[in-house]
This record gives sequence, structure tokens and C-alpha cells, in this order.
Amino acid sequence: MELGTSESSYPGSGNWEIPIDLFGSKKHAGVPRGVLAFADESDNVVFRVNRHPPNPNSSPLPKDKKVLLDASGHTLFSIYSYHNGSWKCYKGDSDGNKELVFRVQRTLKTFTRVELEVLFESGRSNDEGCDWKVKGSPFQRSCCIYKDADLVAQPDV
Repeated sequence: MELGTSESSYPGSGNWEIPIDLFGSKKHAGVPRGVLAFADESDNVVFRVNRHPPNPNSSPLPKDKKVLLDASGHTLFSIYSYHNGSWKCYKGDSDGNKELVFRVQRTLKTFTRVELEVLFESGRSNDEGCDWKVKGSPFQRSCCIYKDADLVAQPDV
């Protein structure tokens, strides 16, 4: 998956091979209240997630739309959530008619545990399984991400 070229004001955005720590919060300085923002260790906002009300004329009706923006305000992805517990992510500022990047299906939801299956659309045939599984409780910092049986990521608590 390649993103379109958009000049980002974040100085470290040129080389994503170097891992950086990002801190997510709805209380960053200079960001409107309630907007989720991700900042680096110098408190520079790298990404923002803006929520948009659903479009009543779209079909099937998504429950919610969120847009991931880079540091300079360019839209990277549009993410739609649906009432059946699924999400679809499209490249750029989309109304759902553009390039589908990935989809997520919730396979388990209890009070303390969630399981999600993530399916990337690039090069996929219909009979393949999921690409990633997210298991645990993401909001309690106790979730893990797996590719097949291998642990890919987990929160650093």
C-alpha cells in the first residue's frame, strides 16, 4: 500500500523505517476538545482523528465516519463504522467510492474482551483468512495484535 505524496510538516515523516513513540490523547494543546491526536515525544502533533456526522443519504448507512489527518491537515484515510460491528477504511477523503484499504470485522465483544479480524484489500483473493487479529481490551491497554500465531504488537505499559 502506498500513500499519495503529501508534503507533511512533521520533520520525521520522511523515513518511516525508524520507529517513533506516539502518545494518543484528546487533551493535546492546540487541538480542539474531543479530537483524538497523536503526538511524538516532543509533543508535536503527528496525526489527528476527526469525527464527522453520518451522511443520511448514503447506503448502506454507516453509523459513523472518522478521518485520519497528518500533521499538516491532509486526509490520509476515511474510516466508516457500521451497525454490525464492522469498519471499512478508504484511502484519502472518501465517500466510500474510492480505494478500499482494509476492513475490520468484530468477532467477539464482551464487557472485558474484544476480538477483531483485520483484512487488507491489496492482493487479496476471497478465500484467504484474516491478515491480523486483535485480541484483548484496547482501552485498558491489554490488547495484542497477531499475524497468524506470531505476536506483532502489544502496548508498552
